[in-house]
Amino acid sequence: MNTYSAHTVSQHIPIKNVGEQAVPLMDKFGRRFEYLRLSITDVCNFSCQYCLPDGYQCDTPRNFMSASELNAVVQAFARMGTKKVRITGGEPALRNDLTTIIQQTASVEGIEQVAITTNGYKLEKDLRAWVDAGLTSLNVSIDSLDPRQFQQITGDGRLPSILKGLELAVELGLQVKVNAVLLKEFNASQLSLFFDFVKSNNITLRFIELMQTGDNEAFFNAQHVSGESIENKLIEMGWSRKQKAQWAGPAKVYRHEDYLGRIGLIMPYSKDFCADCNRLRISALGKLHLCLFSEKGIDLRDTIAKSLNEQDPSCLVTEIQNMLGHKEATHYLDKGFTGATQHLAMLGG
Repeated sequence: MNTYSAHTVSQHIPIKNVGEQAVPLMDKFGRRFEYLRLSITDVCNFSCQYCLPDGYQCDTPRNFMSASELNAVVQAFARMGTKKVRITGGEPALRNDLTTIIQQTASVEGIEQVAITTNGYKLEKDLRAWVDAGLTSLNVSIDSLDPRQFQQITGDGRLPSILKGLELAVELGLQVKVNAVLLKEFNASQLSLFFDFVKSNNITLRFIELMQTGDNEAFFNAQHVSGESIENKLIEMGWSRKQKAQWAGPAKVYRHEDYLGRIGLIMPYSKDFCADCNRLRISALGKLHLCLFSEKGIDLRDTIAKSLNEQDPSCLVTEIQNMLGHKEATHYLDKGFTGATQHLAMLGG
């Protein structure tokens, strides 16, 4: 697949910083939102069994937000107290202006962490440039450490290169996390490989429960594994719960004195999973998603254009604050509700 740049002729228009900060984002349940997940494309070049088993189908418009539009969004969220931005996809490295996007995001006043979630296919080639641009944190999806099984799950054979990129990330001092989706018939029997990997690598390996989406009901029913069994095993082995870091996601992280790395568990079907939700999502098409499994996104594209024209994020700030009143207490995944999320590449998980 060729790389591309959305709106390649778009000129970057800086938005002026304007005065005092707006009221921080808080919903009616008292949850504060200081973490933005910003999708820059829904295209992916992998064909993971649980997400895009038939590959990317290009069944949505590809008029993804330009770098200028993305900057307008980050400016607005920074005005409302957002401190951390995670750049996601699809696969964000398919955009050839990714380094520019990282740089402009890191340059926004108030943004303290810039992270990216990637399948890792460009790590060896581009990671140094991303770090120079301001990247502080890296999440890489690696669902198996066995090259053959990795290819079976993802449809891609670049695991050795991805692991080299991971080593480079640690060497460069990034906060590094590896995400592995638990799959009953694929990797659930290979937990020992993951444990061995964590023993000698200063990374956080996070086991993620498979989530049901609009496209994967049969696969979900056949492959879902509860994270509780792994959590019980960790406790039996002497692992202890680590205090959650500021602006951290929903993972429950455990550490052990005999292991250099850490193990995290993301269990969206567990009780009270949404109680401390701290993130909002913007799709590559400029839609605000109050939850990964919202019924639909709220189109902000016209307001984003207005904020660019006026070089002032105030109108965008006001609309986002107004829309936050519609956020629900939970995602209702346990009741089989998947909202408008057909596959995880739509919003980057």
